[in-house]
Amino acid sequence: MIRTFYLIRHGETVFNAESRIQGQSDAPLSERGRRQAEAVADALADAPIDAIFSSPLRRALETASCLAAKLSLPIRTDPRLMELNAGVFEGRLRSELEAESSPEFLQWLAGGDEFTIPGGESRRQLAQRGGDALRALAAEGYRTTVVVTHGGWLSATLKSLLHLPQPLPPFSLGNGSITRLAVDPQGGFSLLSLNEVDHLRTMSKPNERYGPLHGE
Repeated sequence: MIRTFYLIRHGETVFNAESRIQGQSDAPLSERGRRQAEAVADALADAPIDAIFSSPLRRALETASCLAAKLSLPIRTDPRLMELNAGVFEGRLRSELEAESSPEFLQWLAGGDEFTIPGGESRRQLAQRGGDALRALAAEGYRTTVVVTHGGWLSATLKSLLHLPQPLPPFSLGNGSITRLAVDPQGGFSLLSLNEVDHLRTMSKPNERYGPLHGE
């Protein structure tokens, strides 16, 4: 049986709006983020969804709750779906960190997998727990599963599961975007769609900035 994942990046948060590094900080959705969450729920209202899983962070749960209410399904949380632990960068404005040009921040911006943020984790560690989480959820046996998670998590995990060699994070994923994966009977993952945002067109901003570094 082919199984399908709908992978959703949470709606915009107040930290996203400020261009502040979130990591595992528990920022709530902004008003725009709540409208994005409702748009996701509307877009998937008729999909044959069997289960909803979410990161336990508030921004993901708030996004998942809109769809759960529409489909009358429970939300199950998994800590492996949490965003990168951004350590000493969490809560900092990106502009401040760029102005400081610290060696640690410049290493992180370089996009490598191995650099561990002081007090946090590396993208390789994030990809490992992300891959472990999706393989475990695939083994649950649901035909169609929704996973509500984070931009950095999605970029690192997709790169790992799809065996992409790029040294830099290869995906740019918007708040409230939908990405679909198929899982074959042998447990192999393939990409069906990436960063679907048509359901958000009425909420787009001019020159909107997406991407894992902005989301992490």
